[in-house]
Amino acid sequence: MITRFGTNADMIIQPVEENGKALLLAIDSNGLYLTTQKMVDSSMADTNRYSTARANTAERLKALGLDPVELTSANQHRIQKIATSTQKVNPLKAAKRASHGK
Repeated sequence: MITRFGTNADMIIQPVEENGKALLLAIDSNGLYLTTQKMVDSSMADTNRYSTARANTAERLKALGLDPVELTSANQHRIQKIATSTQKVNPLKAAKRASHGK
């Protein structure tokens, strides 16, 4: 299931260990980020996706011996896109239709 704010198993690239802590490397439309197993497939929003700690993910991955650019390009297929309606609705016409019961 595609989620806007959470992390699901399809987004996980690989497990990593940083300072003795088990983390999961994941990807979304904004790039790579590190998260925990507790946040995967939960009904809650993953705060690791939208936190300021995400800004230094590339440096953290380089320190672990991983190449962030290569990981991003190799895992583009994991990025989930939410389809949005492209048809614009005129609110005045919609209100008029609703008042006429159509």
